[in-house]
Amino acid sequence: QLELVESGGGLVQPGGSLRLSCAASGFTFNNYAIGWFRQAPGKEREGVSCISGSGGRTSFADSVKGRFTISRDNAKNTVYLQMNSLKPEDTAVYYCAASGYTTIEATCSMEHKTYFTYWGQGTQVTVSS
Repeated sequence: QLELVESGGGLVQPGGSLRLSCAASGFTFNNYAIGWFRQAPGKEREGVSCISGSGGRTSFADSVKGRFTISRDNAKNTVYLQMNSLKPEDTAVYYCAASGYTTIEATCSMEHKTYFTYWGQGTQVTVSS
């Protein structure tokens, strides 16, 4: 059974850091691009970052460029989102999602969430003093 489990969320002060993890099971991990999305109260879910199955392509939302990095360890079936210089506007539930579409592997576009077939349950990130 395919499963994605996020962890690492919590409460952090502005300017602080967190590392989120997305642990996968039940599928051939390196055949799937993994995206991180977030949803704040009253807002639509938005793409944050993506990494291709090979790890050779990444993408980031403009709002997090230079602050967030993404990486994957295919031996551990895990993707990491390192979040630095956190701001209150980063507060949201963060989800990881998997896509087996070749177009996503090639582009890591997060424009169409429907291309991400499998989703985790989310982890809360709160940035507040």
